[in-house]
Amino acid sequence: MEFLVHIEVLWPADGDPKELERLTAAERVRARELAIEGRIRRLWRVPGRRANWGLWEAPDATALHAAIRSLPFFPWLSVDVHPLAAHPSDPDRPGGS
Repeated sequence: MEFLVHIEVLWPADGDPKELERLTAAERVRARELAIEGRIRRLWRVPGRRANWGLWEAPDATALHAAIRSLPFFPWLSVDVHPLAAHPSDPDRPGGS
């Protein structure tokens, strides 16, 4: 099942810069792992913000939640999830299959 996910990092302005650096490095590693696992299919950053839109894939919402929860920045994330369904007019998948 595919999900369109919007993530915004709500890191506090007075947060420890060293901790931010550590978490950023750990987040990159975890994102690569999730991509290799097939959970993260595509990512787009939102210029000028600590935010992104991603196309994620998981068997169900529970598995997606577990994957997102595994992100090092999870305690500072605002996450909006939009489940996606096949569209019969999708040019890449004629007939919605």
